[in-house]
Amino acid sequence: MTDIPESYASGAGQEAVQQPPVPPYSAPPPAPSYDDPPPAPSYSPPQAQSFPPPAQADMESAPGIPAAPPIPAGYGYGQYADDAVPQGMYLDQQSGLVLPEGVQLASTGRRIGAFFLAIPLWIVTLGIGYVIWGLIIWGRGQTPALQVLGMRCWRPETKRVAGWWWMALREIVGYIVESVLGIITQLLSLILMMTGRERKSLHDMIAGTVVLHDPNNVLSK
Repeated sequence: MTDIPESYASGAGQEAVQQPPVPPYSAPPPAPSYDDPPPAPSYSPPQAQSFPPPAQADMESAPGIPAAPPIPAGYGYGQYADDAVPQGMYLDQQSGLVLPEGVQLASTGRRIGAFFLAIPLWIVTLGIGYVIWGLIIWGRGQTPALQVLGMRCWRPETKRVAGWWWMALREIVGYIVESVLGIITQLLSLILMMTGRERKSLHDMIAGTVVLHDPNNVLSK
């Protein structure tokens, strides 16, 4: 049996064959949990930028850009400025119409009364007298029943009493339209008159008229 040299026996040269040191063991990081929601990213809303208003002098001196006209007082639908109402007239708040002073929009009761009054007047005048009477006073914006109850037809578009031809359109064409379906169209005309802001029946809508109560005959002057 071969003898081992003393150099090996005594430990000389052991450094050459010594194993490298093993690094210490560290546990792996824990796996992420899929049950937990991811953290929400931080968000900050953008800051609104404020710009200084343009100077009045810069606006006036801008070439080619005219200054906007001032908004008149009372501007808007159904509104009138104080200087928009002609002298001798007033703005009726209920209907929104500009009417002459001394008259007002005829009430529904007076309008219904004129409808029923026309029946005995037709009988008393034997029909033909009622027609002749109406042809004479149509030029004043009246019918026999309207004249007895102090009412006149007025056209807001022209701000004048309805003339003869407008009254002919109202009394002839208008009543033909109201008689198309008999009681149905007549009831419809009555409902429109009672619920409408300007109290217009079908024949008023055709002729563009409203009925005013004129007890002092202001519109005849």
